[in-house]
Amino acid sequence: TTEIYTLSLHDALPICENDQTNSETEKSEQERNEQERNEQERNERHKKKAQKQKEKVDASIAKATIERGIVIVITGNGKGKSTSGFGTVARCVGHGYKAAVAQFIKGQWDCGERNLLEANGVPFAVMATGFTWETQDRSGDIAAAESVWQEAKKFLADPQYHVVLLDEMTYMLGYDYLNKQEVLDAIRNRPENQTVVITGRGAISELKELADTVSEVKDERSEERRVGKECRSRWS
Repeated sequence: TTEIYTLSLHDALPICENDQTNSETEKSEQERNEQERNEQERNERHKKKAQKQKEKVDASIAKATIERGIVIVITGNGKGKSTSGFGTVARCVGHGYKAAVAQFIKGQWDCGERNLLEANGVPFAVMATGFTWETQDRSGDIAAAESVWQEAKKFLADPQYHVVLLDEMTYMLGYDYLNKQEVLDAIRNRPENQTVVITGRGAISELKELADTVSEVKDERSEERRVGKECRSRWS
């Protein structure tokens, strides 16, 4: 005798839905496993790359057997050159070392960096004449530059100063306000452990050749041209 069994569609649906759920769960599990494998491989590649970089850096440090000050020139048409120089001075003072600053060109307006650093024992020699296109007095500018330079020379000859910032010095050399060779010799003959930072546009080639580090700041965007007025960044 042959028995015939029938299965309604309604009876079959739960089985189909369960199969689909199992399939989706399995697929999701596979995807998670694949993501974990990819992440592990990515981490391993990063670790190997970082290790190679560390070995390279460690080897370079091991070769550096001489400890001395350096000459840094920060030039270019972009903004931030003096800010960078003052940042180096602040770092020096923050580590308990002494620093000194000679400011050429600028100096007629209130200087936040000067207010802060002088209060922390940093001496300043300031030209205080403003920009040359404002003074329109070459002989007066030269005399003011020479006065500040005499103070700067004392900073450059004093081993107590770990960092000396010559802010906007490049203009003094470019305009022939100061004796070029005298300035270069003073920088070259400074105390061995003293670092000198020189800022300003148009650094002359002789100064760049003397420097250990030369950074050129690019003028990609200026708030004065874009906004048409001085922005808060001028004094904040």
